[in-house]
Amino acid sequence: MKYLKVIAFTHKQIELKELGKLVICQENLTEKLHNVKARFGISEIFYLATCNRVEFVMMTSQTVDKQFAREFMHALNIGLCPVSTSVFLEAASIYEDQDALDHLLRTSCSLESMIVGEKEILPQLRKAYENCREAGLTGDGMRMFMTCVVKTAKEVYTHTNISKNPISVVSLAYRKLRDMKLSTNSRVLIIGAGETNRNISKYLQKHKFTNFAVFNRTLSKAKELAADLDGEAYDLEALKTYKKGFDAIITCTSSTEPIITTELYASLLNGENSKKTIVDLAIPNDTAPEVLNNFQVNYIEVQSLKEVAKRNLQERYDELTHAENIISQNISAFILELKQRRIELAMRQVPEKIKEIRNTAINSVFAEEVQGMDQASRDVLEKVINYMEKKYISVPMIMAKDILINN
Repeated sequence: MKYLKVIAFTHKQIELKELGKLVICQENLTEKLHNVKARFGISEIFYLATCNRVEFVMMTSQTVDKQFAREFMHALNIGLCPVSTSVFLEAASIYEDQDALDHLLRTSCSLESMIVGEKEILPQLRKAYENCREAGLTGDGMRMFMTCVVKTAKEVYTHTNISKNPISVVSLAYRKLRDMKLSTNSRVLIIGAGETNRNISKYLQKHKFTNFAVFNRTLSKAKELAADLDGEAYDLEALKTYKKGFDAIITCTSSTEPIITTELYASLLNGENSKKTIVDLAIPNDTAPEVLNNFQVNYIEVQSLKEVAKRNLQERYDELTHAENIISQNISAFILELKQRRIELAMRQVPEKIKEIRNTAINSVFAEEVQGMDQASRDVLEKVINYMEKKYISVPMIMAKDILINN
C-alpha cells in the first residue's frame, strides 16, 4: 500500500471557479497521462475531475511531495501560468500509503464532498477509473484498491442514513410537488429562468412532464429554458394577458415585490376554480400573502424547505461516525487482503520449483533406481509423487496465511 499516492485539489482549499482551470480536456487526457506515467516511473495512474475536485491517483515508488507535484503538473502541460501553478500547489493535498486509501474511501462515500451524502461521486469515481483502465493506465494494484473503494461506499450508503433524505431545496421542492399527484400533462407555468428554476425543471422533465410555459424578464433566457423543455416562452409582462390556464406555478425571481398578486392569480385562473399548486422558491416570496388567503392553493415555499433541508443535513452529519467506522473496518480488512495477495504472488513459483525437484529426483538423482523398477512399481511411485506434489504445493500457502491471520 505504500506505493499508493494521491495529489488532490479540492473545494476545501480552492474556489470552484478556479478548479476548472485544472480540468484536462478529454481529447488529449490519455496521451498526457501516458506521458507522465512514463516520465515519472508511475506504474499505474488514473485521473478524477468533478465539479469540486481534481485528483491524480497513482502507484509509484517515487517520493510524492510538493516538488514532485510541481514537476508533475508542469509535465502535464495544461496551460497554467507559473503563478497559478504555484497557487494551486500551495493548496494541494498529498496523501500516501494508508492515508491515501482512507482519502479515497472517504471521497467515494461523499464524506469529502461539499454536500455530505450525495451519491454522485461514486459513479464519477468509477467512471474515471474505468476510462483509465481501458486506456491501459492502470493494472492489478489499482483494481484491488478500487474494489475496496466501491465495496466500502456501497456499505456506507446501505447501512447508514447518510444519504437518506434530500437536502437541496430543489429536490425537496420536487418531492413535495410529486406528492401532489399531478399528471404528467399538467400545465406548468415557470416564472423566472434562473438556475433554481432550471434545476427543478430538469426533475420535471426527467419524470415526463411535458406541458411548460416559461416567463422571464429577459425573453431570450425564457426561450433558452423553453427550448430545453420543448415549451413556450414569454416575457414577464405576458403573464397579465396569459389565458391558457395552469395546474402548477413554479416561481423564483429576484423581484423585491410579489409578482403573483390576487389580481394576476385571478387572471391566470381564467375562470377555473380547482385547487392549484404554487412552488415559490424566491426570497422574498414572489407570491403575495393575500393570494393564499383568497384562493385554494397547495403552497410550497422556500423557507419551510430550508428548515427541512437543515434538519436533513444535521441527520447526515450525525451518521458520520457510523460511516467512519465502516471505513476503518474496510481498511483493516483490506490490509489483510493485501498481505494475502503478496503471499500469493510470492508463492507463484512454488509449483514450478516443486516440479523441478521432482524431475531432478526421477531423471538424475534416482535415475538408476527408477530404471530398475518394473512398470507396476513405477506406476505406484508416480502416484505417490503426484499426491505429495499436490499437497506440497498447497502447504506453504496455507501455512503462510495461517501465520498472517494469527499475527
